[in-house]
Amino acid sequence: MGVVTGGVSCIKYLMFAFNFLFWLAGTGVLAVSLWLRFDKKTEGLFQVEGSPSAFFTGVYILIVAGALMMVVGFLGCCGAIRESPCMLGLFFIFLLVLFAAEVAAGIWGLSNKDTIVNELKDFYKQTYQNYITTRQEALKEALRAIQYSLQCCGTIGTAFDGAQDTCPTKEGLQALVTTSCPAAIDDLFNSKLHIIGGVGIGIGVIMIFGMIFSMLLCCAIKRTREVV
Repeated sequence: MGVVTGGVSCIKYLMFAFNFLFWLAGTGVLAVSLWLRFDKKTEGLFQVEGSPSAFFTGVYILIVAGALMMVVGFLGCCGAIRESPCMLGLFFIFLLVLFAAEVAAGIWGLSNKDTIVNELKDFYKQTYQNYITTRQEALKEALRAIQYSLQCCGTIGTAFDGAQDTCPTKEGLQALVTTSCPAAIDDLFNSKLHIIGGVGIGIGVIMIFGMIFSMLLCCAIKRTREVV
């Protein structure tokens, strides 16, 4: 404990701060995903036959991702503050796995963009049709979340779509004619793809720096202990 000095000490505390924020982000992702899984308004989606599988598959992926982020953040924090080469090594391995998964997901996403867009539109249409048929509160909340996020309404984008109670509040002509949700999903991926890619590249660069700093700190700790 406390054997590194100078610039390496600065890296140590930067590592701690970065991983503490990473751990907090993981806690947030896990909390939101658990809330979606067990909240009274959405838990019906996990119990009703014919409910859209994409929704709860995504929720379970978020639970795993949040838990993994917490583990990585914990290893990074403890490894940096306790100057533990073992924990820093584990942190490096976990971060490398996450980085490889992100690259693989990015390549797969770009090569299967049309398939992803169609599956998202099918998920929305399935949720919409199930709500029109059953009027379940859980499906209503899922539709409201999607439509308020994308500022869209229904499958054809009019007030006569049959689920007006789930649409964002509009005034004037926009209350009668607005963007349909399938069109909004298309627009999200076609016009915002560069933003999604930029965010992914930014996260990848942060991961690379995290791996570099963890190895620098780990090597510095080992050298200092050998001298001592």
